Amino acid sequence: MIPVRGFEGKTVAVFGLARTGLAAARALAAGGAEVAVWDERAQGLAAAQAEGFEIVDLSAAEWSGFDALMLSPGVPLTHPEPHWTVRKAREAGVEILGDIELFARTVNLAPVHKRPRIIAITGTNGKSTTTALIGHLCSHAGRDTRIGGNIGVGVLDLPDMHGGAVYVLELSSYQLDLTSSLKPDVSVLLNISPDHLERHGGMEGYVAAKRRILMNQGGGDTAVIGVDDPWGQRLCTEVKASNRRTIVPVSASKAIGRGVYALQGVLYDATGDRALQVADLNRARSLPGRHNWQNAAAAYAAVRGLGAPAPEIAEGLLSFPGLAHRMETVGHVRGVRFVNDSKATNSDAARQALSSYPRVYWIAGGRAKEGGIESLVDLFPRIACAYLIGEAAPEFARTLEGRAAHVNCADLAAAVSRAFADARASGEGGVVLLSPACASFDQFADFEARGEAFRAAVLDLAESQSLKGATP
Repeated sequence: MIPVRGFEGKTVAVFGLARTGLAAARALAAGGAEVAVWDERAQGLAAAQAEGFEIVDLSAAEWSGFDALMLSPGVPLTHPEPHWTVRKAREAGVEILGDIELFARTVNLAPVHKRPRIIAITGTNGKSTTTALIGHLCSHAGRDTRIGGNIGVGVLDLPDMHGGAVYVLELSSYQLDLTSSLKPDVSVLLNISPDHLERHGGMEGYVAAKRRILMNQGGGDTAVIGVDDPWGQRLCTEVKASNRRTIVPVSASKAIGRGVYALQGVLYDATGDRALQVADLNRARSLPGRHNWQNAAAAYAAVRGLGAPAPEIAEGLLSFPGLAHRMETVGHVRGVRFVNDSKATNSDAARQALSSYPRVYWIAGGRAKEGGIESLVDLFPRIACAYLIGEAAPEFARTLEGRAAHVNCADLAAAVSRAFADARASGEGGVVLLSPACASFDQFADFEARGEAFRAAVLDLAESQSLKGATP
């Protein structure tokens, strides 16, 4: 745990008692703050009570007694409309912040020689893979590495800091909206495409949240920016104009001067006088496809930004084991490969997976994002059949009508069974791909739960085929 500094003797309200909120409550209390916690879910309240926290109904509390509100990132700050806790805090002049801001202030209050190095990663797609990859590369280079934030462990639940530590943090747009003091040694902005627009009031608000990862950097810091999309290109140009830090553009689609890029899977470092070949990513089994080449280019640039040698990073790229729920092979049954890409919660992420296979039996659906799957029309010829689940099934069926075979399935297990049967009947085996292009919240708690349900369905299928040893 990282005890939060700067709130000693102050009273902080904490709303939202899932992973992030409870971790913040613990860290605030450990740092000497008085903590008043509340949640609208009985489960959250029970968890807080079990840990001995003071339960205060914030809807009936006197807000003038609070010095700050620690808001869970899942709670609306501005759109579609401010949450009632946000309105009450603003009316009382109470500061609103998130767990990343608490971490940032604690770092900033530490003596310079005790401050850790920070690599912060955001983007619409690929940020979890890139975060895990950067963490792997830092560990491979012998650094004391802690990985968390929007991935795995909440930042304040990570081990306490020291001057030799490296914190590798995945940051969502929701977390960045609540952050104002973070100053990463290396910031990574992978890509930007429309996502979470309802939470940010449109594309401009979403981009503004993402660019907050760059706002406090100065001389000696490094900004790694993906330039394979128009928004990234624009931000890179704007940041270069500020001339305050080292800018490293990265690409997986073109050669770029003074940057890092991958062409046909070969990674090049062109940050010096000439482009040097770093690694053949085609040999990295856990990094297939152009989107992963962009992730690898960004990870390489980020770890180079901390001073790690290029050959050492190249070794680490080839030994990366991959990330659960992101193009993760979970088993083979009678010649059919099952790939878990549950983390693909929007169409751009699903595009990355669909583009990686010439022919797929595609399981898709859940709670649809704006635009649905219309943007994937060019990939429909790759779809042998689509197996549709969840709230989005009728909408997706209309989009696929006349373009690709599809069938509505009652649930994920039914989709796995039907896709396997069709793949077997084809006589060619093939790939059953769960890449939903949707949020999971209509049927599952999160994408991890959805991915584990897929894994369980594949294991059940293997057992029913009397091939228990066929799945890893």
